Amino acid sequence: MISIISLLSACMASPDASVRERGDELIVAIGSEPDAGFDPTRGWGRYGSPLFQSTLLKRDDQLRIVHDLATGYSVSEDGLQWEIELREDVQFSDGQPLTAMDVVYTFQTAAASGSSIDLTNMENVEERDGAVVFTLKQPQSTFLYQLVATGIVPKHAHSDKYASEPIGSGPFLLRQWDRGQQLIVEANPLYYGERPIFNKLTFLFLNEDAAFAAAKAGEVDMAYIPSTFSKQPVEGMHLIALQTVDNRGIAFPYVQSGEVTEEGIAVGNDVTADSSIRKAMNVVIDRHALVDGILEGHGTPAYSSVDGLPWWNPDTVIQDGDAEEAKRILVAGGWSDSDGDGIMEKDGLKAEFSLLYPAGDATRQSLALAAADMALQAGIEIHVDGKSWDELESAMHANAVLFGWGSHDPLELYALHASENSGVAYYNTGYYGNPAVDDWMTKALEATTEEEAMSYWKKAQWDGETGFSALGDAPWAWLVNIEHLYLVRDDLDIGSPHIQPHGHGWPVTDNIVQWKWTD
Repeated sequence: MISIISLLSACMASPDASVRERGDELIVAIGSEPDAGFDPTRGWGRYGSPLFQSTLLKRDDQLRIVHDLATGYSVSEDGLQWEIELREDVQFSDGQPLTAMDVVYTFQTAAASGSSIDLTNMENVEERDGAVVFTLKQPQSTFLYQLVATGIVPKHAHSDKYASEPIGSGPFLLRQWDRGQQLIVEANPLYYGERPIFNKLTFLFLNEDAAFAAAKAGEVDMAYIPSTFSKQPVEGMHLIALQTVDNRGIAFPYVQSGEVTEEGIAVGNDVTADSSIRKAMNVVIDRHALVDGILEGHGTPAYSSVDGLPWWNPDTVIQDGDAEEAKRILVAGGWSDSDGDGIMEKDGLKAEFSLLYPAGDATRQSLALAAADMALQAGIEIHVDGKSWDELESAMHANAVLFGWGSHDPLELYALHASENSGVAYYNTGYYGNPAVDDWMTKALEATTEEEAMSYWKKAQWDGETGFSALGDAPWAWLVNIEHLYLVRDDLDIGSPHIQPHGHGWPVTDNIVQWKWTD
């Protein structure tokens, strides 16, 4: 294991250290350690390749659904039954064949685990003539993404130790895991798919400073870095900025104050419940300035939680950074600066509210402070405050909060905007609800093809009259999508990674079989 002290010393002594000799091994520092281990039935692989396991379906570099373990699938006319045909040439890394019963076991176990995998709509899963048949309680087009994200585990070798000793049918085997330090994996000789060029990968679990020091010392072939390091050149390496939907946005309390949850937590805010406040906020924020000033240019303006994904409605992009237009929206909504102090008022209520963010997150703090400065130009006063997650949980229904989301599953749109999710976990914290939006999203879920579902997801954002985007009800003011930055050896080609979801690290390995040395 490379110590952080030795890396820092090497960096200080030799700022232009040469890169390692290239071979069939890579050493990377690309993200954090998965504390819960490598068991897909408990959530491993939801955001990126499960490495050790295969999935029934997967996405290509254009985010199109393609086959993996499945050779084909069909959906019944009523949308309740999904039948999956399987390859017959797949073995687990212990030499045992992968069968339909392993798939059945995986989904049954995942459904019972109570983890991040939402299989509550799955009525049954069974083997039928070598195929796997899922029966749903209600039609759900997004069930497709469970087939993409859930790695298959072996029924015969799944135990309490599996998370640290995984056996799978994916491209790699786990050889060594030193918790808190490193993970060593090797190519799986029994893998049925395209073989990776690299026979051995070592993942170092380093913080941002240590990862950058390792890159400068020539001790790693690839390293994740924050935007603050992006302008510092490292000899023998180049910067790669990956497009993402790793977004940051402000969730507004949508309803007026006065209600409380069953736990007695306050719900609602009389200022942000006014639609003209939310719309003015969306218009006054200069998203391009946030990207340039806070992200060092390494990001994109965000207008939804799904920018650039197939189910995004590009018509929802608005003109922003316009304080005068924001003032006009407020005046049209009945707000005015009656006492001349620069802050708008309406019926004795000042246009002011608190914006909370997770304490310790410097990027969110900077975004919150910048948004507050911009809002003041329109006469809206925002009080920025960092809180622990425990504190946020008891305050997030009555105060605006700067959250981060970003998924390859459109079900996240439903989680964030469906009225039935009001007050559920961190999803619809503002208690947003619109019957028309609920109806469009229900139609999207009940669609029997992905193409049909996408048209409904787009209408939920804006159908020409209403929607949950800034053109409609504006329950959020989305700010930026944060590019994921990596220092990569000049002679290393990492292919064409697709749009990255929330969180650095493991998602970038989704196309790892494409990685290779350049000629």
